[in-house]
Amino acid sequence: MKVRRSRRIRERKKYEEEEMMQITKSISSLTMKSEAPTFKSIAKGIRNGSYQKIIIMSGAGISVASGIPDFRSLPYPEAIFDIQYFVEKPQPFFTLAKELYPGNFEPTPVHYFFRLLQDNNVLKRVYTQNIDTLERRAGVLPHKLVEAHGSFATATCLNCSEEYDAEDIKKVVMKGKIPYCKYCKKGIIKPDITFFGEGLPEKFWWHESDFPKADLLIVIGTSLSVLPFGGLIKSVPKTCHRLLINNTEVAVNNTLGFKDPKLGAFRFNEKNNTRDAKKIGDCQKNILKLIKLIGWEKQYKKLLKKSTKN
Repeated sequence: MKVRRSRRIRERKKYEEEEMMQITKSISSLTMKSEAPTFKSIAKGIRNGSYQKIIIMSGAGISVASGIPDFRSLPYPEAIFDIQYFVEKPQPFFTLAKELYPGNFEPTPVHYFFRLLQDNNVLKRVYTQNIDTLERRAGVLPHKLVEAHGSFATATCLNCSEEYDAEDIKKVVMKGKIPYCKYCKKGIIKPDITFFGEGLPEKFWWHESDFPKADLLIVIGTSLSVLPFGGLIKSVPKTCHRLLINNTEVAVNNTLGFKDPKLGAFRFNEKNNTRDAKKIGDCQKNILKLIKLIGWEKQYKKLLKKSTKN
């Protein structure tokens, strides 16, 4: 009897020890999952396939390196991009359009990073505030791209709604002149850019189905100060990691406009942060660092060489 009791005691003790080890592992696992991500851990996650549905939100900061001016630096951008002003005085816009027209600028490393995400089948969508079409020039496919403020890629007659491609009116625009519709003969052909006073493109509303499926959100080169675009960062699941790559920290609780918790402010500096990471500095340099950490340097150089030849 004593032998049996002793054996039972030993077996129970062993069971309790194993159970405690399992509990310890579970707690450790939960702790690991609740740790805030970092620039390096996100790079590792992209490399090992942990992220399969990556969404990009980008702004003017990614195109400045191409030589494209940030519109906020222009005198009276509100007037140039106001639809009523455009109808009355279209010349100032087309004078600017001559400088911004597709083909005048080359994509940056950031634009090619979007292409690399696409080529490696982990890009869900690029949501950009830019109208310069450099994402397209880098090879991002149209169905992977949502130009939230429209773009120069297409144009429409304001009078008869006839549609045109960028190339259709390029010669006129490059002369700094106003393109008129060849069909109705009187309507101004306006590039499909969203002006102040106009509704957002229909594709913008893809976010309603895209964002809830994301497992990584990368925000780059934008102040997130323009709504409703800026508020999209709240639309990803709570389990989705979010990475900000920017010259300055934006969209935190002390930022104007993001005091409202409904906007989903970043929580980099809070103790209970479990999903937000940041890399502050030049976005081109930091993207090149990210490409290196992921292990896509050869792919990037090959893509750059191929794009340069075209």
